[in-house]
Parts: sequence; C-alpha cells; structure tokens
Amino acid sequence: MLNKKQLSIELSKLTPLENLKIKLEQYVLDSEVASEIILRINFNYDIKGKIIADFGCGNGILGKGCLFFESKKVYFVDTDKDALVIAKENVKDKRGVFVESDIKDFKKRVDVVIMNPPFGTKVKHIDREFLLKAFEVAGKIYSLHKITSIKFIEKLSKDHGFKVLDVIKLNIPLRKSYLFHKKKSKDVEVGLWILEKT
Repeated sequence: MLNKKQLSIELSKLTPLENLKIKLEQYVLDSEVASEIILRINFNYDIKGKIIADFGCGNGILGKGCLFFESKKVYFVDTDKDALVIAKENVKDKRGVFVESDIKDFKKRVDVVIMNPPFGTKVKHIDREFLLKAFEVAGKIYSLHKITSIKFIEKLSKDHGFKVLDVIKLNIPLRKSYLFHKKKSKDVEVGLWILEKT
C-alpha cells in the first residue's frame, strides 16, 4: 500500500499536458494534491473493486491514482483528444478505458465519479454540466470546485437527490500556464466535495 509520499512521487512521474487549452480551463494538477485526494477516496472505501469514471481526466492523474489502489475499472473521459493521447501514455493498464466524449454524452453506469472539472470561468455553467452527468451515472462523487461554490453545489445536489457529506478545503498551487498569468505560481483555495445519493 502506497503512503502519501510514495504516491505523490509516482504521480509526479506522469507526463503533464503539453499544449494547455484555456477554453477547456486546463491546468496541471499538483501530484501532492492529487495524492491527498486519492488517499481520502481510498480511506472512504471508494476505490478498491469499484468502477470509476475520471471526468475531464486531463493527463489521467486522478484515475491513475485509483488504479494504484485496485479499482476494478477506470473510465478516463475527456473531450480533448490531445489530453487522451497523453493519458494513454501515462496509464498502461488494461483496467483503463479511454473515452473521447463531451461529458453530456457519457452513458456508462459507474460506482464513483472523480473529477476536477472546469470552474466555469470560460464556458459559463460547464461545472454544472459535469455535476449533472455525475448525478446521473454514479452514487458517489468526488469533485473539485472553487470554495465559493458551496451554496450552488448544495442546492444542485439536493435538487438531484444527493447530499453533501463533506467539503475538504485544499490549496492548489497553479503554475504559470498562460500568457496572462503574472506570477510563477499561485495558490488557489478549492474544495473537494464528497457527494452521495440519498
């Protein structure tokens, strides 16, 4: 069983996304933050033997973390074919299934959805689309959002038969990725929402 340091080291070896697309709000998720998320999900017995969907998978860091902890299958879902090429390089595991799809078109039933969706700063309400699809296909959801989204997510969850079990505050270091970024790195406070079907 990997501890946090070991998992973080393994995840840091993954090839990151190369040509980040601002419209898709693509960023590189820090390996330490990713390992913290994976260990939390594993602590809740939501990985081993489970079928998982990693929505907006990017380079596959979260789904790959689940494979380390014996998930039965992981769907790596992304609309960006360039991201999926890198995810496939990072995940050489027959339990990984790669799906190039708009999130609205994903139809598989899964046990758990994990996701780091766009926050909706470029395409309005895209975070809502990710949540609605997760409500449709899974009974348990782990999702990263801006910490200011508390009321929005609570209401949306309740309206769709889900309850908020917990919101874990995380500081995500975002490295300078786009021309408009002024600093080399900036910490952004986000929440990891744990949602469960009632």
